[in-house]
Amino acid sequence: MRDVVGKVAVVTGGGQGIGRALAERFGAEGMKVVVADVVPALVEATTSELADNGLDVIGVVTDVTSLESVEALRDATLERYGAVHLVCNNAGIGSGSEGQLWEHHVNDWRWSLDVNVMGVVNGIHAFVPTLLAQGEEGHVVNTTSSNGGFTPLINSAVYATTKAAVTTITECLWGQLREIGAKVSASLLFPSTFSPGMLNTGIWRPGANRPKQYDRPGAPPQEGRDALGAYLQRMEDAGLAVQFAPLSEVADICFEGIINDTFWITVPNDRQQQKLRDRAASQIDRSPPEYLLEANMMTSKPIDAKN
Repeated sequence: MRDVVGKVAVVTGGGQGIGRALAERFGAEGMKVVVADVVPALVEATTSELADNGLDVIGVVTDVTSLESVEALRDATLERYGAVHLVCNNAGIGSGSEGQLWEHHVNDWRWSLDVNVMGVVNGIHAFVPTLLAQGEEGHVVNTTSSNGGFTPLINSAVYATTKAAVTTITECLWGQLREIGAKVSASLLFPSTFSPGMLNTGIWRPGANRPKQYDRPGAPPQEGRDALGAYLQRMEDAGLAVQFAPLSEVADICFEGIINDTFWITVPNDRQQQKLRDRAASQIDRSPPEYLLEANMMTSKPIDAKN
């Protein structure tokens, strides 16, 4: 997809955070953009603001856990623009699970798997047949995370599991598309930036917008739990400064990855590359995965489990 002007991009989870940054970048490149999100107010506000900035954009309220809803998103896209060329399965949530893995409520697992994994599966089922039938160049980008997509943080088993699944699904999708000689390709987006710093996205509000069917005793409130505030406090207590990187840089590397047909869309860093080497060595040598046992400030209990 080197020629994107006039092409149509669909972005789930597009109402805020990385999804919104993707929509803005695609629109700035001359693409027509469909913003999909489960929160109606975000869909309305984001599409209005992007349209005011001169972008050709529509919004569609979409629940990615429902194949019928994602199919309705596809149909609305085709009705408005007549085609679709780029699909970003970007919607994702933090479940707000608490305690050890064996203490996590099953509804935390169900909700996360339905959004983070089945949301991608539904996007593939709804859109890839259309992308192939068009006979034009197309691309599918699935948002994963280094947490699970590369190596997991052991204190976030639910989230890491879903992102590991997204990684495997996308690897298989890429391989099958290549196997049939399709003009459609696939990529994994690992949100990362060239600028140092954290990414301030909706994932810092675990539990937000949890539907009733996934409720559990003690679940975070509808606005989500403030995980960012807790993280910032831990950093302050440790005397460590926090800075945030612009989400636009995530959109930049995503766009360049699409243009260059890059499968692993990421900004590499030495620490993660070493952990990948350590993981591969552990698998080859059949040694314990001790690379997982490290202190980290992302958990409320930062420990060094090796000591």
